[in-house]
Amino acid sequence: MTAEQLITFATVAEHANISRAALALHLSQPAVSGQLRQLQDEFGEPLYQRAGRGIRLTAAGEQLAVYATRIRETVGQAHAYRNALRGLERGTLRIGASTTPASYLLPYLIAEFHRQHPDVTVHTIDGNTAEIVAALDSLDIAMIEGPVGADLPPGTEVTAWREDEIVAIAPSGHPLAAASAGVTLEAVCAHSLVLREGGSGVRQLVERACARAGVQMRVALEIAGVEGVKEAVRAGMGIGFVSAMSMRHEDGALQRLRIAPEPLTRRLSILMPHGAAASRAAASFYALCVEDGAAK
Repeated sequence: MTAEQLITFATVAEHANISRAALALHLSQPAVSGQLRQLQDEFGEPLYQRAGRGIRLTAAGEQLAVYATRIRETVGQAHAYRNALRGLERGTLRIGASTTPASYLLPYLIAEFHRQHPDVTVHTIDGNTAEIVAALDSLDIAMIEGPVGADLPPGTEVTAWREDEIVAIAPSGHPLAAASAGVTLEAVCAHSLVLREGGSGVRQLVERACARAGVQMRVALEIAGVEGVKEAVRAGMGIGFVSAMSMRHEDGALQRLRIAPEPLTRRLSILMPHGAAASRAAASFYALCVEDGAAK
């Protein structure tokens, strides 16, 4: 039994799926399956069972997952400390970002970081807020939108970063497009809506705002990604909700509708999974993000 096998088992237990665990570990699926077989041989009984497209831990597997997760956290902290001592001459920075910061903020931040530290290799992953939070164990720093939630890895530091406004969008010529002073949630939700997928920070914010206002939503389409929402609105499927940042380079086919009397706003946050022992690359990128946010 090795630390590598235990780390692999902890990741499989977390994702309840061998393929997704292999992706998170940057290993092939056969390599992950091989390590699991070796562990089961070591313990002499099944640690998991197939369940549909995923796996379900046995009682023995659940207990082992507790120990394996502790090992993974300790090794992660040791790696973070090692990287902090190595400096920025070379190395890798793993950044995760949810949809809005990934599309409209991260490219500019990475470009500036690369000018300052050209020999640091940057890897990025993107997804909705829930997906990025779930991947924190394999990241050095992350940027998310919406509520952070309580299910963060131990030692994760959270910094409130910058404010983002959520606006409704409609095709140019839509009856609501003439409302220059803004539109109410009730007026918007009287029409068919195009919403992001579950787990999206934008969707969570809109749902909470509608619940507080007692407004019923008429969802015509649920679609992944900001650009998916915008294309569906262009196609006449309904009114959508997106970050105001995503409308900066629009060509006029879509009309931005500000929610009134109180605009919908949310806070973007920076997450440092190994805040107490962040690598110098992560610390430098963090400082760049904070400086950029302060300038806005």
